[in-house]
Amino acid sequence: MPTFKLTIAYDGTGFVGWQRQAAGTSVQGLLEDALSELDGRHVDVTGAGRTDAGVHALGQVASVSLKRAIDRRTLMRAVNSRLPESIRIVDAADAAPSFHARFDARSKTYCYRIWNGEVMNPFERAYVWHVPSPVLDVAAMASAATLLEGRHDFAAFQAAGTDTRTTEREVFSSRVRAGSDLVQSPGDPPQFHAKAPDLITYEIAGAGFLRHMVRAIVGTLVEVGRGRRPPAWVGEVLRSRDRSGAGPTAPAPGLFLVSLEYREAIVS
Repeated sequence: MPTFKLTIAYDGTGFVGWQRQAAGTSVQGLLEDALSELDGRHVDVTGAGRTDAGVHALGQVASVSLKRAIDRRTLMRAVNSRLPESIRIVDAADAAPSFHARFDARSKTYCYRIWNGEVMNPFERAYVWHVPSPVLDVAAMASAATLLEGRHDFAAFQAAGTDTRTTEREVFSSRVRAGSDLVQSPGDPPQFHAKAPDLITYEIAGAGFLRHMVRAIVGTLVEVGRGRRPPAWVGEVLRSRDRSGAGPTAPAPGLFLVSLEYREAIVS
């Protein structure tokens, strides 16, 4: 049975999230339906992470094994023809039979987009958090963001009621940028380039994330940007392990799963 590493981009608007659920349309469910039709049997698709309703992806990764012999380019064409236009397999690579999209991932990168202008660009409304005023202090937000780098207990930035073995995570980088956006060329990793003066982007890379962790961090950084709290407050919140002391959870539409990194030996 050939095994593939699939890289998937999708517009999360209107979906209940990545994971198949009892009610509502999911990205995983649509992929499994398309692959099952292609393979003539039920096919399980394992994703690297569970994006929530309304969250988007430039480079979600999934692992899948098929019964039929098929090359990766034919696989991409066949599956994409069965998917809605809001979901696309952008790359398929041959992988070792043991490849697991979630457990073999070494790091994940997320980006959150904030539109900090009085007038909302109507073409951006499903892909940003509109914070019309005041003008956010990006320098203060950037200073606060670096306090999250390293290995810490991120319980203060976890969704309430989440059941997890440990809330300790390692963050490799935590950066805030003004007036730049992610631009991706086919075959190349996403890069930041100047785009719009009203756009603020937050990029975070780490070994793993808690539920709503990135959105809770963004909501907390915006409190700093609004001048309601000093940058050092973010470090205090982190050490407190108290979710009620942090900022609000930022809305889902501004969040993008950008990319994942894996050991090269698992793919060919």
